[in-house]
Amino acid sequence: MASAAEPESATLDEIVVTATRIETAVQDVARSISIVQKNRIQNATQQLGLDEALAGIPGLYIQNRYNFSQDLRIAMRGFGARSSFGIRGIKILVDDIPETLPDGQAQVDSIDLGSAEQIEVLRGPASSLYSNASGGVISIRSELGGPVPFVEGMIAAGELGYEKYQLKVAGQLKSADYLFNASHQDFDGYRGHSASASNLLNSKLRWTINEGEALTVVFNHTRQPDELDPGGINAAQVLADPRSAYAPNVLFNAGEDLSQQRLGLTYRSDHFGGDLLLRNYYVWRDFANRLPFVNGGAVDLNRFFYGAGAQYSLSDPGPGNLRLTLGFDLDRQDDDRRRFDNNQGTLGNLVFDQRERVDSAGVYVQGQYELNARWSVDAGLRYDDLRYEVTDQFRIDGDDSGRRDFSDVSPSVSVSYHAGSKTVFAAYSNSFETPTTTELANPDGSGGLNQAIISQTADSYELGWRGGDRNLRHEIAIFHIDLEDELIPFELAEFPGRTFYSNAGSSSRSGAEMALTWGIADGLSVEASYTWSDFRFDGFVDDDGNDFSGNALPGLPRHFGYLGVHYESEHGFSATLESSYSGDLYANTANNVEVSSYSVTNLRIGHRFRRGDWTFRPYLGINNLFSERYNNNIRINAFGGRYYEPAPERNFYAGIVARFE
Repeated sequence: MASAAEPESATLDEIVVTATRIETAVQDVARSISIVQKNRIQNATQQLGLDEALAGIPGLYIQNRYNFSQDLRIAMRGFGARSSFGIRGIKILVDDIPETLPDGQAQVDSIDLGSAEQIEVLRGPASSLYSNASGGVISIRSELGGPVPFVEGMIAAGELGYEKYQLKVAGQLKSADYLFNASHQDFDGYRGHSASASNLLNSKLRWTINEGEALTVVFNHTRQPDELDPGGINAAQVLADPRSAYAPNVLFNAGEDLSQQRLGLTYRSDHFGGDLLLRNYYVWRDFANRLPFVNGGAVDLNRFFYGAGAQYSLSDPGPGNLRLTLGFDLDRQDDDRRRFDNNQGTLGNLVFDQRERVDSAGVYVQGQYELNARWSVDAGLRYDDLRYEVTDQFRIDGDDSGRRDFSDVSPSVSVSYHAGSKTVFAAYSNSFETPTTTELANPDGSGGLNQAIISQTADSYELGWRGGDRNLRHEIAIFHIDLEDELIPFELAEFPGRTFYSNAGSSSRSGAEMALTWGIADGLSVEASYTWSDFRFDGFVDDDGNDFSGNALPGLPRHFGYLGVHYESEHGFSATLESSYSGDLYANTANNVEVSSYSVTNLRIGHRFRRGDWTFRPYLGINNLFSERYNNNIRINAFGGRYYEPAPERNFYAGIVARFE
């Protein structure tokens, strides 16, 4: 759903989405898709994480905003809820370059929201489009300069030790459009031992070689020198002192240190009888992590992942207006992972040393066929082959080298009916999701790959309807998903803070998603969304003989929703009042620990005015306006009842953006 709060945006019919692999007007897409534009992403927000921009997307449940050491936890129709850190089952793309590793793991700590122009959210299984995309796709597009160059600076500060500085430069030099954005952020956090700092540089250059032919180069650098992890705490500690950290996390100085560089190149041309897209990328990531225990509690990871791909789309539709796209992806992940003893924050003896390599190859074809002016059929097919190889370089305790192979064919098909501004569609898709390298860790703490867990697979059925006019847009989607061998997290007493995984037998997910954008009057609009879900284990008996069949999937509420009211006057004043509701949920698979519902309300106000060549935007924000007590994150199946990470009470921030053209 496009935001009605974007006054300078095009109408919904004019927005073209690319995450579907076939460029299509958003109104005609035969999938559940939401669009978020620049004003919603950047205007008067702190830009701490993607959750600020994606709060109103139905079916998308986000936690862990304030623990930068663990990254955001994003679940889409339940996929990704299992992750203790990072993102699983959702393909993340930035300017056509994947942030998702070949094994399906993604981090979003290097995404520059300060230069993001548009975000496409494709909700529902998308394995026929991308590997390891059982939950959906989040595709982010950065800004680019134009004929009028500008320099823009931003300064912001607030409670909880929040400070942010940003400098953006963009323009056009002969046949090249460019953008550079640099930012620095400090955040002390609400809880003890939760401070963070980050430095980020994002750049994008598009060189128009000839008409219909362009090369885009993107480079991103992220440095986060010390992201501290306060850990989960139990219910008694939450009541006694919600700002406290888990004592062993402080003792062992739990947290992470990372540095990442990403270089991506994309070439587009319509000179070959169709539209050709070539991509090539390289990512270097150095990562150190300290966990709150001695034996192997300090991790040092050097990662290099890279890939290439090609996509070709027929420019002239064939018989029956057949549109066809085919392509391939080749990706490789190469990790050198070492573990040391964590002697209360000091690096101890080396106890684990292995090299992990993941090779992923996929080929796909997507087609769209118009039966007549109203009816069309979309279909897709993808084949993926993944190889995991581990070479044990620490042979003192034996050789744990090993290999796992995964492959699958993922089909999808949908039928849609178009009548003016209304679209009704029915869709089926099959998806698969492999365990990541960290999820393949053996629960006994040894090296190698866990041979006991396998990929999870899913069959998804969906019925959707979207329509409306410029002032009123609505969307409804109903879905049912049958899963086999769902991956479930658990913790062990001897490795607190470290998560292992096993497979459930079978599970099912049913749900409904609704979204509405209403332009009530000039400058005044309302956005609302609601999600109902019933996610359950149909058959699940764990290794200890516990039968969880019929239990709800932990970590996800049955109901959640969003209501936002936005006003922008012709004189530049703007205000947004938004409230997010999260219903009750379970913290564990046994469903005997329930987390209460909550509502959080935020307020943002700003004013835009111009003085000659300068434009100024001072703004003020209030998070958690009514000081609701709730948990920023729930750690699923955490040992010792340490499920909870309390969120901040009411806090303020303010800033100003100055732009010179």
